[in-house]
Amino acid sequence: MAIHCLKTGIRQKNTNYSPMKRLFIILSILVFSASVQAQSELLEKANQLFADQKYNEAIEAYQQILGTGKASEEVYYNLGNAYYKTNQFTQAILNYERAKLLAPNDEDIAFNLALANQHVVDAIDELPQVFFVRWWHSLLNLHDADGWGAFSVVSFFIFLILLGLFVFSSASNLKKLSFWAGTFVLLFSVLTFIFASKQKARITGHDYAIVTQASVTVKSSPSETGTDLFLIHEGLKVQVTDKLGEWSEIRLADGNRGWLLTTAIEKI
Repeated sequence: MAIHCLKTGIRQKNTNYSPMKRLFIILSILVFSASVQAQSELLEKANQLFADQKYNEAIEAYQQILGTGKASEEVYYNLGNAYYKTNQFTQAILNYERAKLLAPNDEDIAFNLALANQHVVDAIDELPQVFFVRWWHSLLNLHDADGWGAFSVVSFFIFLILLGLFVFSSASNLKKLSFWAGTFVLLFSVLTFIFASKQKARITGHDYAIVTQASVTVKSSPSETGTDLFLIHEGLKVQVTDKLGEWSEIRLADGNRGWLLTTAIEKI
């Protein structure tokens, strides 16, 4: 809270708001509370529709929640389940993938995603990764962006305490201990900050997409006159590596590349 230096000393900012400002604050709180309550009620309604096997109505309710910008792994997961129940496997895969972005270690999401992928026509053999790349991704996915961010903030706070001990302590053993412990904690804070940034970029980057058309011919160039390279089908996950006009360059898990119309895919 801001402070003001006055002739009589230092005091906190005056909190005697005008009636109009108090009214505005009260209305803001009421609107926020009503919004949270409405979101909670809509989620309960959507879950109840799903439990009552009214899957199409549940889909509309979950999409209404997402339309307000209140995305979560729970909503995406439940929406994926509703799509799966109505045999809309491509949309189920898309929403399971979105849920997985927010909760990469959730076993239920992984299981249902694998189940939905059994309905994909294309069976793409993924290129093998060297062991340290697999290890890095496994370590990165231990926590989401918020989890790694919390580790980074807490460890940096501990570093500041250890720095204070190093600066103000007169005991040589304590100074040595605080120096090495502080160095380790600072490195851990930096590393976890990098992990948090990577996880955040993975969510916001939108580098992957799902094919939503029944079948798509991938071209050698961003043009209808380009050479036909290969055929892919709906539900397949692809990496978007470039974009030119209405065309997107995609890369498959086996390394094959090509161009297709952006309307044939939907970003995760």
